[in-house]
Amino acid sequence: MKLGSIYALIALGYTMVYGVLRLINFAHGDVFMLGAMLSIYFARWTRLDMHPSWISLFCIIGMAMAACGLIGGVIERVAYRPLRSAPKLSLLITAIGVSLLIENAGQLHAVFGPTPQAFPGLIETREAIHIGSLTLSNIEVLVFVVAIALMVILHFIVHHTKLGLAMRAVSFNYQTASLMGVNVDHVISFTFILGSALAGAAGVLFGLSYPSIDPLTGFAPGIRAFVAAVLGGIGSIPGALLGGFLIGEAETLTASYISSTYKDAIAFVILILVLLIKPSGLLGKKTIEKV
Repeated sequence: MKLGSIYALIALGYTMVYGVLRLINFAHGDVFMLGAMLSIYFARWTRLDMHPSWISLFCIIGMAMAACGLIGGVIERVAYRPLRSAPKLSLLITAIGVSLLIENAGQLHAVFGPTPQAFPGLIETREAIHIGSLTLSNIEVLVFVVAIALMVILHFIVHHTKLGLAMRAVSFNYQTASLMGVNVDHVISFTFILGSALAGAAGVLFGLSYPSIDPLTGFAPGIRAFVAAVLGGIGSIPGALLGGFLIGEAETLTASYISSTYKDAIAFVILILVLLIKPSGLLGKKTIEKV
């Protein structure tokens, strides 16, 4: 449940950007890493790591979401907007380039350095739920609740606000939306900012659960979250959540009942099966493209 919730939050960013731009933002996993790494420094600078509490935790989550949202907006403005009218392959290559840039820059000693860093204990770990042989800590419950809450907020924004209506219009046809008076640049920037903010929250929750963070931390979870988005139906918000939970549970069950050696492979096996059997994903809609 814990791992699936984190994948779901990252997958929401993938599915939002794809839904609006039809772009797989492979740098999204590295924005997630930046959320975790920056949270370590935010906790040190504010000394909130010296006073573990729920207030400290949610302050750091807010800071991480704001920082990652800003970073996502800058990435869209600098790297993607100039290439918006270019072939999709150019955008895809650029996304991979941005990902590699963030990972390698993060390993510089002047930035984060290559050595893994310990994530601060922002709250004390305690047993929260105990039913028979099932035991859940307060962190596991927190990760699940935050993932559901952010998904509900995102769903409300997309389906019940004017900006959400503009996002859906741009995702349908951004040229037509522009002719109807929608500020396409503003909508796309907001989409990147919102998706990156969710990745920042996921970074903090990941740090609480797996407290060893380095500049390459975002690669593996980012790829698995992409598989989760495809499984659920990329472009579908509930699908991203469902796919994240399914991938997380599949990894956990594989490690428990088969072998931890195959845990990393199960996501790619699922990806291949989905592409072969139902390419649109579990909750995705089939689309027809004219050629």
